[in-house]
Amino acid sequence: MILFESQLEGFELKEKRKAKEWLKEIAESEGYEMSELNYIFMSDENLLEINIEYLDHDTYTDIITFDNSDDEHKIEGDVFISVDRVKENAEKFEVIFEEELRRVMAHGLLHLCGYKDKSESESQLMREKENWALTLYKSE
Repeated sequence: MILFESQLEGFELKEKRKAKEWLKEIAESEGYEMSELNYIFMSDENLLEINIEYLDHDTYTDIITFDNSDDEHKIEGDVFISVDRVKENAEKFEVIFEEELRRVMAHGLLHLCGYKDKSESESQLMREKENWALTLYKSE
């Protein structure tokens, strides 16, 4: 089950059905079964509060992912996304908002599939996987 929740007035994820199929395809391609995945869209300030409270990081970020799975082959987690930060990054990287949002959504799921992004090589692989995921969405 994949759920999308918006805590922002006026923001609603477009193409929810297509997004769910796309996310399932990513997980299955990586050898994972989808159990429960929640995407929560919020403001910069709300995500900052989570970052401080749970990760002890006093910085803005576009995404925070919590892995809730007890089974290493099942996806079960919560992905918190700052819509404000995604909008800013879309402008910065000169891409449309929806594409940057999909990249961030894929990024969260890829973390749940075991990909990291702490080192340069991990970040490079994560970016390659994000690009691959974006092509999957476009081809559907």
